[in-house]
Amino acid sequence: MGFRSLDEIMSQAKKNGIRFWEVILEEDCKERQVAKEDSMNKMLSLYHSMKEANDSYDSKLRSSSKLAGGDGEKLMNQIGKNTICGDFINDVMAKAVKMGESNACMRRIVAAPTAGSCGVVPAVLISLQEKYDFSDEKMVEAMYVVAGVGEIIATRAFISGAEGGCQAEIGSASAMAAAAASYLMGGDDECQLHASAIALKSLLGLVCDPVAGLVEVPCIKRNVIGAVNSLTSADLALAGIRSAIPPDEVIDAMRTVGMRMHSSLRETGEGGLAATKTGIQIANKVL
Repeated sequence: MGFRSLDEIMSQAKKNGIRFWEVILEEDCKERQVAKEDSMNKMLSLYHSMKEANDSYDSKLRSSSKLAGGDGEKLMNQIGKNTICGDFINDVMAKAVKMGESNACMRRIVAAPTAGSCGVVPAVLISLQEKYDFSDEKMVEAMYVVAGVGEIIATRAFISGAEGGCQAEIGSASAMAAAAASYLMGGDDECQLHASAIALKSLLGLVCDPVAGLVEVPCIKRNVIGAVNSLTSADLALAGIRSAIPPDEVIDAMRTVGMRMHSSLRETGEGGLAATKTGIQIANKVL
């Protein structure tokens, strides 16, 4: 992708009188030398793969470590009961956990942007489509918003926990989902990018500390935090609240934080929860 900032994409959109998502669509067509219809069909296929992964969740499966599996069903069983967050948020939470567990159980998922953060975007988008009955065409447009924000984060900073901690994975996914959620709910391009900035800066400094080096504990539950964070961030932006720090600068800050983060907190399994007494015991048992 030729863009190196969200501001560049915004400028291109204003110059050509189109939306943020359309700029990303046009850039994809240019980069891959495909027609718009082909690009949109590919994006629809990716979205359908997310839905298939959600629908094919098997609560009986357990990961090889036995650390993951079955929690998605527990959350699904809470829907309709007197919960603090209510049915919609509980549904989002369930989808995020289901996707993370499916990844741990070696099922087919869509990395968005990574396998460890694969539950955030689908949990938000699928739940919003189910609640508001958005067309698949509208969801494809939202997916281009997801892709555009994710590409700039990957270009200006990183999306790997090994490079920048979990802020680069769950944080990035949350920013991507927040922008898409804002788009679906009628937010303009500025609103979308500020939603992404609010979501990302809310998770700045999040460490990557997988117990036993597996993308299971605490990774799966962090997908829930990322998904819910994206929705609250979208609502803030839709209310007219803006990030005091511009979106591109928030991404730069995430990069700086990640580069200064000690190596023990970047997917090495040597710090954070992985280094606790119980974390070490689990690692010794699993490995």
